[in-house]
Amino acid sequence: MKYDFAAIEKKWQKSWEARNVFAATDDYSKPKYYALVEFPYPSGQGLHVGHPRSYTALDIVARKRRLEGYNVLYPMGWDAFGLPTENYAIKNHIHPEKVTHDNVQRFKSQLKSLGLSFDWNREINTTDPDYYRWTQWIFLQLFKKGLAYKKEMSVNWCTGCKVVLANEEVVNGVCERCGSEVVHKVKSQWMLGITQYAQRLLDDLDTVDYIDRVKVSQRNWIGRSTGAQVDFDTTAGDKLTVFTTRPDTLFGATYMVISPEHPYVDRWADKISNMDAVRAYQEESAKKSDFERTELVKDKTGVMLEGVRGINPVNNAEIPIFLSDYVLMSYGTGAIMAVPAHDTRDWEFAKKFGLPIVEVVKGGNVNEEAFTDCETGVMVNSGMLDGLSVEEAKKKITAWLAENGKGEPKVNFKLRDWVFSRQRYWGEPIPIIHCDHCGYVPLDESELPLRLPEVDSYEPTENGDSPLAAMDDWVNVPCPKCGAPARRETDTMPQWAGSSWYFLRYCDPHNDKALASREALEYWMPVDWYNGGMEHTTLHLLYSRFWHKFLYDIGVVPTPEPYAKRTSHGMILGENNEKMSKSRGNVVNPDDIIRDYGADTLRLYEMFIGDFEKSAPWSQSSIKGCKRFLERVFGLLDILAPGGEYTPELEGALHKTIRKVSEDIEAMKYNTAIAAMMSLLNDICAKGSVNHAELRTFILLLNPFAPHMTEEMWERAGFGGTVTDQKWPVFDPEKCRDAQVEIAAQVCGKIKARVMVDADAPDAELLAAVKARPEVQAALEGKTIVKEIVVKSKLVNIVAR
Repeated sequence: MKYDFAAIEKKWQKSWEARNVFAATDDYSKPKYYALVEFPYPSGQGLHVGHPRSYTALDIVARKRRLEGYNVLYPMGWDAFGLPTENYAIKNHIHPEKVTHDNVQRFKSQLKSLGLSFDWNREINTTDPDYYRWTQWIFLQLFKKGLAYKKEMSVNWCTGCKVVLANEEVVNGVCERCGSEVVHKVKSQWMLGITQYAQRLLDDLDTVDYIDRVKVSQRNWIGRSTGAQVDFDTTAGDKLTVFTTRPDTLFGATYMVISPEHPYVDRWADKISNMDAVRAYQEESAKKSDFERTELVKDKTGVMLEGVRGINPVNNAEIPIFLSDYVLMSYGTGAIMAVPAHDTRDWEFAKKFGLPIVEVVKGGNVNEEAFTDCETGVMVNSGMLDGLSVEEAKKKITAWLAENGKGEPKVNFKLRDWVFSRQRYWGEPIPIIHCDHCGYVPLDESELPLRLPEVDSYEPTENGDSPLAAMDDWVNVPCPKCGAPARRETDTMPQWAGSSWYFLRYCDPHNDKALASREALEYWMPVDWYNGGMEHTTLHLLYSRFWHKFLYDIGVVPTPEPYAKRTSHGMILGENNEKMSKSRGNVVNPDDIIRDYGADTLRLYEMFIGDFEKSAPWSQSSIKGCKRFLERVFGLLDILAPGGEYTPELEGALHKTIRKVSEDIEAMKYNTAIAAMMSLLNDICAKGSVNHAELRTFILLLNPFAPHMTEEMWERAGFGGTVTDQKWPVFDPEKCRDAQVEIAAQVCGKIKARVMVDADAPDAELLAAVKARPEVQAALEGKTIVKEIVVKSKLVNIVAR
């Protein structure tokens, strides 16, 4: 029977859409399952074959859950604000709204062609005013609670996009989006106080089912460290405060370093005698990204402040203060104490500038190389701490600092507050008005959404302001508080805003009274299984957890965490084993694959390509093998025979395959699940026929992977109804047992032979079978048996001497 995949797939996609079979219901009495994949940014390039890997994986889970009787929510939408669309609009003189609309239509048609079981009734778009109304509403709640605030700060400035970037958006010193150089500028920015949630974001990782590498990535990014905050007096009269995880090494602090942006530089300008050199160094530092400044292998640079010195609080020694770009104002206090005997970077800096190096933990080789392994040891050259262990010294010095008013115990986090402003047009307007009398005033919630106005030009202004700043009619408004002339905020929100809560809107996407009803949120949340890219672990995933916790605190959502489970997938690489990109010429278009091989073949191959969590190269020859497998399965209709029960020849294989496929889907071992079905197909073909009961089960197991073909086979076999109305097959554990199993026959732990035995044979029978083997008898000759170990169905180990 010919497998006409093109006609079959078109037929069933049309049928599913007409019958709305994948829509989640509002019947809250049924058990629910919320499966979610990260919604895409609809670029003009459309999908490449890497995208469907995640969508298909969760589609398999969603389809299996429906067959298991769950009310499944598997939604899709569009993360559609952002720089690429705006840059394209600027270049081609097309409104970004039009660009977004066209891109969404392209993406949607591609996703539908894959047969993904999304509930399109719940489609959302972050650029829809009915959606970003609630993004703005959340911002206002953050503002009212003091978690959204304005701050003058040094920011990453993309020289190409002319926009502020978060640290995470700067890769190797350039903009991750356009590749242009990133420099530092001081600008007034809206910030979100994610650091106030740092400890909870860390602690609650213990309450969720995330794969280890996701948890490790988040923990490292949050970066909790325990130590002490120490005050160093200065000859200028001000105190310089530093945070250190090693207060025990204070006696080894021989100099200090402050960030080039530190405000004390200007405060001490009249006391610093080499201000020209200082200003020149500040200008050079401003041209570097945070990545370049903190890169460990780079040449150490700096300039000593002549005229101001620090005073070490434990010995009152005056020590020099340097300006160096490896210290960031955005991390800690913008100042550090340097202990060159026990820190590689400090040692390199000290050697370059001829500074003292004092060993304070016994064991350091301070003459030849930095001694960095000083987590343990005995304190030396440290006055009151001499002879103590590192841990004892930490406790004693921290207590001494507190008693003498020179410091206190402190927990610090690497995590920084979130830079939330973008000086661009294509983003959510920030609903704040600035009044000279009242300060920053929130827009009344009844006026939301604050819509983006039409503009003639989307270009940022020369000074880096948003294009909105030039729209006087839109910008100039009366103050909501006092009525005086005031101005709207002209910065817009970053792309991360709309994606920080989108999973909540899917629960109730058409609600015009709230971001979602309490009833819907209590039913659907948390997300049961969320899959997305590892590259979003320290951006979207962390941001959305923060927003969700805030919404939980103000009583909007019912759970402290948004996602019960989080997994991530590996990329599909080009056939040359490199990341797919147009510049490398290795992009594979899924439209071409679907045209030539069919959507079911593409779905099956993407799941069969290798370990789901690891990257794998595309192989055109391997996809042909998946198509041949589906053709063979479709050919089972030619050898279909009557029969309402499994035949003895296939009964064991069927039950084992049900168990294997069921368990492997849950473990995301899709490749081995498919391999099990291939093995079952071989068993069927070897038998020469398949009856109705056997084919029903095979079709149900394969359906989540190849939904179009299996629906067609179900119909042609005359089983009645559709696969989407059936129940997932179950296995009998007893019938999964092998009649015979191979066990290892060991002597003193070394395998001497392998023996076939009955699976349910008693221990005595297993021992007798093993001892009867000549290889075992030879190994035991002349020895006394002291112990006999039997591991059922696996091995017998005879210990002798």
